Amino acid sequence: MSKDYYEILGVERDATPEAIKKAYRRRAMKVHPDVVPDDAEAAEKFKELSEAYEVLSDTNKRAVFDRGGDPMAGGAGGAGFSGFGGGFPGGFDFTNLVDAMFGTASRRGPRSRVRPGQDALVRLNLTLAEAAFGTTKAIKVQTAVVCPKCSGKGGEPASEPVTCGTCDGSGEVTQIERGFFGDVRSTRACPTCRGYGTIIPNPCTECSGEGRVRTTRTLQVKVPAGVSTGIRIHLEGQGEVGPGGGPAGDLYVELAVTEHDTFRRDGDNLEMVVKLPMTAAALGTTVDIATLEAEWENSDVEDRKVAVEVPAGTQSGTRIALKGSGVPRLRGGGRGDLGVTLLVETPTKLNDRQRELLRQLAEERDESRPEAVAAKAGKGVFGKLSEWFS
Repeated sequence: MSKDYYEILGVERDATPEAIKKAYRRRAMKVHPDVVPDDAEAAEKFKELSEAYEVLSDTNKRAVFDRGGDPMAGGAGGAGFSGFGGGFPGGFDFTNLVDAMFGTASRRGPRSRVRPGQDALVRLNLTLAEAAFGTTKAIKVQTAVVCPKCSGKGGEPASEPVTCGTCDGSGEVTQIERGFFGDVRSTRACPTCRGYGTIIPNPCTECSGEGRVRTTRTLQVKVPAGVSTGIRIHLEGQGEVGPGGGPAGDLYVELAVTEHDTFRRDGDNLEMVVKLPMTAAALGTTVDIATLEAEWENSDVEDRKVAVEVPAGTQSGTRIALKGSGVPRLRGGGRGDLGVTLLVETPTKLNDRQRELLRQLAEERDESRPEAVAAKAGKGVFGKLSEWFS
């Protein structure tokens, strides 16, 4: 043989069918007439590649070629090429070329009217207490459901689909065009039945033949304790019903926790700032603080307040951690902490007696004219407080 099909495709003689297909796809895409039009050299190369692929992809023709025979002769089992001008006897199947070049299997037969539905995503807002302790919320979802009139069939009651007269039920039509290489056959979905192979003569008036209608459903969503913003709850089979009453997709509920006026969440911990009079900070005291449980109706009454012991001489910015009073952990047991940062307030409005008492205290402590001592630079107490309020 004058032609070495293995050399044309650039594969070894023991190449697998998959390797042959990949080699043809890679080379043919560079010289295809649609890629390099009006190029006689590329057209000749494309013809040569196609001939090599036809031989090596066919088990019988490849065996004949390997034995030194002519695989394109009539006895080799194929019509073969009759020359550049004559094209491909019997016509060239463009669908097979696409399959070889792009690795896709062409569809054969009608497609089903019943198809899976899409997933859906909704947003659910929660308070901090709901996110921390869990809740059950009702949500309304605009979605597609099976048509109640036709039960997803798409036709009026007692109306059955009929075979498409254009494609005879195959769902496809074949078009033959004479091109540069001869007759080119291309297959596409039937325009009459849109590839279904059947036609619904009397579409359902409720869903217009779609097999599904849109409606608003109310679902109960159980939110576990310890969730945070961005977490999604997966509800299987609660999404969109597919065309033709096909199986529903899934519903994803994305949670968003609103900011709280008092508490700031940091992971599983809660942080808050409590203002304290200067005298209480100096002498020490006990402060009753309302916890997050105070906003949760299912909590025990004794858990809705906690007593915080403030030692004498407490400075502004002191943080007291209350173990186990934070947010329940989403995965695993236990809870985070409740951090209480104390902000000591200096009185701004004093009567004469109060002013005199403070003056006497200052003289007693020799603080009438105190020396200013510069603090070290860096993010200290006031930096943290400024960050908190911002």
